[in-house]
Amino acid sequence: MATTPSPENMPYRAPAWLPGGHLQTIYSSLFLRVPPVAYRRERLELADGDFLDFDWVDGPAGAPVVVLFHGLEGSADSHYARDLMTLVRARGWHGVVAHFRGCSGEDNRLPRAYFAGDSADTGCILRHVKSQHADAPVYAVGVSLGGNALLKWLGEQGAAAHLLVERAAAVSAPLDLTAAGHSLDRGFNRRVYTARFLVTLKAKALHKAARFPGLLDSQAITAATTFREFDTLVTARLHGFRDADDYWQKVSSKPLLQSITVPTLVVNARNDPFLPAWALPSPDEVSPVVTLEQPATGGHVAFPSGPFPGRSGWIPRRLTQYFDTLPG
Repeated sequence: MATTPSPENMPYRAPAWLPGGHLQTIYSSLFLRVPPVAYRRERLELADGDFLDFDWVDGPAGAPVVVLFHGLEGSADSHYARDLMTLVRARGWHGVVAHFRGCSGEDNRLPRAYFAGDSADTGCILRHVKSQHADAPVYAVGVSLGGNALLKWLGEQGAAAHLLVERAAAVSAPLDLTAAGHSLDRGFNRRVYTARFLVTLKAKALHKAARFPGLLDSQAITAATTFREFDTLVTARLHGFRDADDYWQKVSSKPLLQSITVPTLVVNARNDPFLPAWALPSPDEVSPVVTLEQPATGGHVAFPSGPFPGRSGWIPRRLTQYFDTLPG
């Protein structure tokens, strides 16, 4: 459903001194100060021989739990993760950043990685969190790639998702991965964002190729300069897709937004460099319990505020405000 903001929840608007999606995205990522967070690390050993690492902020018994699914090459140290967990701790809640495989500072063990539609691991993470906090409300947040994975899982699960999650939210999720992939592989985006992501993605893939001979084409990976090339050579190969196009089409969450039954907030800036505004869903493309917020500004996982030099914090405040709102 489309939202009509209340007076205390006016639509986001970027500060006048920081115009444009690129500036908002880059400045927020590199220059806004976010305090460090002291986490408690937990490792979950998986039945397939691999592991998942969780970084916890602990609250009192019975307090709500916020579980964060991070973005591409993100971690508990990402600026948005520290920002959210700082507010979670201040509110006396539990918080946990659930690392996708290979993102916690240590390579995962198997000849697979993580990807934008990993419903099996998403469900595993939420079941583990709920098992430790059976009597507390669990609020799930997905950022960028993690947002797409969470929304896809919510749509696939339908009513069954209520067993694990009371409310959910996605921020800057690439809901249409084909549109996002094409956007990131062109012009400025390709030279700046894609080039930066590929530095660590290719390093991990080459290390995996060395550990599992014959699995991946190291020479082709080294030469890759686009997400289409990388996702065809690595992501699709490791996770059973034909190529990048097949992967992007099959794991995009946008077609599943109509099947979500858990109250869910979906926030996308219309000037997000990663996903063109024309690819965003309209109210008639989502479930009645999905709240779309699509401010004109904000960039990608940015949403800075205040006078220069600016501050972060809008995303955590908006998320916790949404979680505080009682259904109906």
